[in-house]
Amino acid sequence: ARQENIDTLALDAADYPDRHSYDRALQGLIDRFDPGLVVLAGFMRILTPAFVHHYEGRLINIHPSLLPEFPGLNTHQRAIDEGVREHGASVHFVTEEVDGGPVIVQVRVPVLPDDDAERLAARVLKQEHRLYPQAIRWLAEGRIKLKGEQLLFDQRLLQQPLQIDAKE
Repeated sequence: ARQENIDTLALDAADYPDRHSYDRALQGLIDRFDPGLVVLAGFMRILTPAFVHHYEGRLINIHPSLLPEFPGLNTHQRAIDEGVREHGASVHFVTEEVDGGPVIVQVRVPVLPDDDAERLAARVLKQEHRLYPQAIRWLAEGRIKLKGEQLLFDQRLLQQPLQIDAKE
């Protein structure tokens, strides 16, 4: 961010007595920018309902699985342990349910016979770096909208998440 002259602000959760206090402070910092979109990546915190509702319809996250499969942590090992043939990543709107919001777009990655969690995670991460910017672009262009629980893409109801092709 410094190299690109982008303003940054930071909060240390350890400076706050509880999640609610931290989330209120974080919301105050974010709101200084009046964002149309709040993008989480690697945040790894469960947000309070008040925070989630404040940004409803403009708070997104990326998750390393094909949601609704494998919400939460250790997704790559869980996918291998379950013997799935495909894994991947999902961009979704954030709701109170952890990794449970409407899924916007996904990318699929094959699970190879010799995969361990680390190898699979590396291949998924490579695709996440393509997936998230594409989802953000569509949102910034107004092509994706959340109306209640329904997702619209180019003003048409999405029956299932959009898919992008994995590229090596």
